[in-house]
Amino acid sequence: MPPETKTAETSQRHARINDDNSPVHIGIIMDGNGRWARKRGLVRTQGHLEGLKTAKKIVKAASDSGVKYLTLYAFSTENWTRAKEEVKFLMSLIKQYINAELDFSIQHQLRTRFAGDLSGLPPDIQKDISDSITRTSGFKGMQVILAINYGGRDEIVRAVKKIIARNDDKPINDLKENDIAAFLDNPDIPDPDLIIRSAGDYRVSNFLLWQSAYSELYISDKMWPDWEKADLFAAISEYKKRDRRFGGVKTEPPSEQDENNY
Repeated sequence: MPPETKTAETSQRHARINDDNSPVHIGIIMDGNGRWARKRGLVRTQGHLEGLKTAKKIVKAASDSGVKYLTLYAFSTENWTRAKEEVKFLMSLIKQYINAELDFSIQHQLRTRFAGDLSGLPPDIQKDISDSITRTSGFKGMQVILAINYGGRDEIVRAVKKIIARNDDKPINDLKENDIAAFLDNPDIPDPDLIIRSAGDYRVSNFLLWQSAYSELYISDKMWPDWEKADLFAAISEYKKRDRRFGGVKTEPPSEQDENNY
């Protein structure tokens, strides 16, 4: 388990100064809001509210640390099965976040983007999303991708449907990985180097299934509302120690003994 106390405090400087092997794209599964509230005798919605505050802090910390793309898992396709009142509250929080953070995004030149089936969202939120995309589209700072009404399997299904609908007579046997990737929600964004999950569960929960094939995973026991910027820097520091081989074999320089055997 990655250290989260002293290491989180001491890795902040390391993550800011050492740019070698830094993650370009980080995805975060923001988990534990409900459990955080329950442990404190609060209603679940209070946990989601605190989680929203944490998201704002981590966005700024990621931007300050030089991350180019940050994807936040805000609302999954499975979340619709929760209690109606909780879903309604989550929708209001998403609307609040999009509108409240627009000024911050403009100030820091952050580009706002989205992933997921936005057609399944309430019309007012669809409009807020469209406005946010338009007003930040030219910004050159970090790109913040909000995954709303998002599911990795659903994204792949939607991509296949788009391929079928294009009707360009390309034989199905000629279909390549790049053909599917080109029809995903944000095909120009690089795959996540690092996926973080808070609250200790070891699963990806239908998050960026296609894109995360070779992402490094970092699991934190801390509930999402307890996260601070030092925790993000600790995750980045841990990532830098990883040896990413993408299915290949690590090549070590030959030792002196090996050379003598030739």
